Amino acid sequence: MKRIVHVNQHVIKSNRKNNVTDPVLTCKTYKDTVYGHEIEMTGPTKIIYRPDKPLSCGAHVWIETHDPIIIDGKKEL
Repeated sequence: MKRIVHVNQHVIKSNRKNNVTDPVLTCKTYKDTVYGHEIEMTGPTKIIYRPDKPLSCGAHVWIETHDPIIIDGKKEL
């Protein structure tokens, strides 16, 4: 299953404005979206920069992997 990871700029800006630390890392599969502060990749990854064809969320840079990832040291996606 393909997993896509990107950094949510809107959450970073909101965190600064509101003095909070909401998770800024977004991990998506075809069926789930999970947010976290720390991500560990367990296998090969590909980093993609595609300014002419961003993701539907607006991300121009993201990481793709087909191997499981560990989010915040516990949750596997």
